[in-house]
Amino acid sequence: MSAIQRLPAAEASGRVGIVHLGLGAFHRAHQAVYLERYRQRTGDTGWGLCSANLRSNVALVDGLHAAGYRYHVAEYADSEHVTLREIGVIEDVMFSGRDEMGRWGRDREALLARMTDDAVRIVTLTVTEKGYFLSPAGGQLLRSDPAIAADIDNPQTPRTAPGLLVEALARRRAAGLAPFTVLSCDNMPDNGKRTRAAVTQLAACRDVELAEWIEREVAFPCSMVDRIVPAMTEADFDRLAELGVEDPNAVVSEAFSQWVVEDDFPLGRPDWEEDGVEMVADVAPFETMKLRMLNGSHSLLAYLGALAGIETVFEAINREDLVSLLRRYMLEEAAPTLNMPAGTDLEVYAEQLLARFANDSLRHRLQQIAMDGSQKLPQRWLHGALARLEAGGEVPCTALGLAAWIRYTAGRDQEGRPYKVDDPLATTFAALHEEHGESAERLVEAFLAMEAVFPPTLAKRPGVAEAVTMAYRTLTKEGLASALQHIEHPSA
Repeated sequence: MSAIQRLPAAEASGRVGIVHLGLGAFHRAHQAVYLERYRQRTGDTGWGLCSANLRSNVALVDGLHAAGYRYHVAEYADSEHVTLREIGVIEDVMFSGRDEMGRWGRDREALLARMTDDAVRIVTLTVTEKGYFLSPAGGQLLRSDPAIAADIDNPQTPRTAPGLLVEALARRRAAGLAPFTVLSCDNMPDNGKRTRAAVTQLAACRDVELAEWIEREVAFPCSMVDRIVPAMTEADFDRLAELGVEDPNAVVSEAFSQWVVEDDFPLGRPDWEEDGVEMVADVAPFETMKLRMLNGSHSLLAYLGALAGIETVFEAINREDLVSLLRRYMLEEAAPTLNMPAGTDLEVYAEQLLARFANDSLRHRLQQIAMDGSQKLPQRWLHGALARLEAGGEVPCTALGLAAWIRYTAGRDQEGRPYKVDDPLATTFAALHEEHGESAERLVEAFLAMEAVFPPTLAKRPGVAEAVTMAYRTLTKEGLASALQHIEHPSA
């Protein structure tokens, strides 16, 4: 019999103090939950959310509008213990993406008007790494991307998150309003600094003085977010129906949640520390720890597991050889590269992560984690691997992960079953496999030569290409079990 805790939303509605760009499952299961807790505890209705989708899924926007902006989050500690939380802190939803007819920006003007409202003091984002349109390796704005090029040519009708921020800030500046704080909630190192880079570089294409004003006046604090929120499946909706919840907008998550934020909000913020938000002077150590240990481990499971036909994290974590790989990667390759505050026990953190991965209530699909690898791997693996190598260490787990990722981008698993490679560079990957697929050595060299992904100092480091090539050959010729055995016993 399941133990269920039911928590209704606060009854009071309020005004919008925060605009959020990226109305996905993570936002609804993370930031919105913290703000719902805050409203429940304090009764303060001044920090309501207006949340907007920028790329797709107009149906979600319309569905939330029809539901009065209320939905449910099911937080599973395990399959038998769930907290069913109703969320009512969203006050408005909008769609500024491209609809099924190919038309852009249905609610764009309303969204920009909301961002220009002097009641709005914070704008937050969960638009994924690719939503910032920055080179993963170098951090330069991708000016040739069609969406960014459109924003440069037509800055008053922006399509991208950076474009919306620039136009809204320009309008506030023209109106004599103080700028809102911009808070990235995406899994990127230095996410506030990267957001600043995207916004100021795009602004400079329009008006150098505007870019200088943004650089001088706008706060871009960094943050670290952590909660496993799988994509919803029919099985998840069926589970909720058994709990008496018929909600097409519901999301499922683990019970664990963490949010660490740099305390830089010139126009104020919610006093949300008692609701679990950790306010710090520097989020970088926590951010890097999470990216390299949690997200790096997730990516290892994603690419190795997907090739072997494994569908979920829970299924993968029940293999002892994969658990052994993750533990070795976290403690021998990732942890030595971290500079954490006194009292942080990385061995305990690693075991906590393994326990979270083993949550039998979550059906976190490996294909979901595998998306956008070209954008994610520099932060999750490559910068840490370079630091470890420069310190005289070795990175066999990362080399195997890179081999698996390269093999994964071919678009078929070890049994030849096809799948979609969801990545901005998918066309480039396909061309590389077509040209070099018969030679593991040439294929690996071609991938490592992609400076948009790989830092040249890592790609050209002696032994890196050889280690990835050897892992690739073992994985493709002998399979996952042999590749994992070789990690444990390299001389075997």
